[in-house]
Amino acid sequence: MARNSFPTGLTERQLDDLAEKAVACLADDLAEHVFALPAPGIDDPAAQAPYPVPALNRLRILAHLSRAIERRAHHEATSAAQSGAGYPQLGEAWYITRQGARRRWPGLVFATHPSTRPLPGGHDRNPGVNTDPRTYSVLLVEDDDADAALIDAALNEHGMARDIHHVHDGVEALQYLRASDTPRPDLIVLDLNMPRMNGRELLAVLKDDENLLSIPIVVLTTSSAPDDISAAYHQHANAYVTKPINLDDFLQAVRSIDAFFLEIAVAPRRS
Repeated sequence: MARNSFPTGLTERQLDDLAEKAVACLADDLAEHVFALPAPGIDDPAAQAPYPVPALNRLRILAHLSRAIERRAHHEATSAAQSGAGYPQLGEAWYITRQGARRRWPGLVFATHPSTRPLPGGHDRNPGVNTDPRTYSVLLVEDDDADAALIDAALNEHGMARDIHHVHDGVEALQYLRASDTPRPDLIVLDLNMPRMNGRELLAVLKDDENLLSIPIVVLTTSSAPDDISAAYHQHANAYVTKPINLDDFLQAVRSIDAFFLEIAVAPRRS
């Protein structure tokens, strides 16, 4: 849709003018109604002194209107996301960028497409009728919160994440994975350069643990060194994507794993 027209035939300028008039009328009506009411504790309205500056009445009302609009916008953004819109469409509707929409309405749950085959480990509730979305439980091992937020948003925006658990290093990852009450993730997204236990060390531990070695792993790191790439694949990482993050490459890596490894990655039975 062109940015200078609406389905009704109104231009953006005409819609702005109508919105200005509507807000002004609403602010005046609310201010007159609210500030004409008796103040709490005063029985005789005639005893009240009028608010000295009418413009301040309207300003106070506008503050409440602004907050109400923000709440309503969040409600409509949530509804649009669940109906299939992504952050690019939400940003266009609000006249901001995709990144701006992500900052304004973080953590939206986006609609997903129906799966074409069952999830690994028997996640489908009704075998034979594939109506569940094809989504994954993801363990994100990443010490940079900004990168973690970007990865989280990419997976959710494309309907690929059922839930995402974020830890900041290999030690936290192992504590999470080995906890008796922790659900097994379908996928691990792993940074290499982290404090305490880095991604190289964690990858080696995971692939030496018979209870964890079958979990698919996407390495997502700043390092493009040939030695790191070959070492990661030698330790049986399933994909390797370098930062700055190319989201298309990252999502394609996840889909490639989905098409092959997730079909045969069955969790071992817990004793």
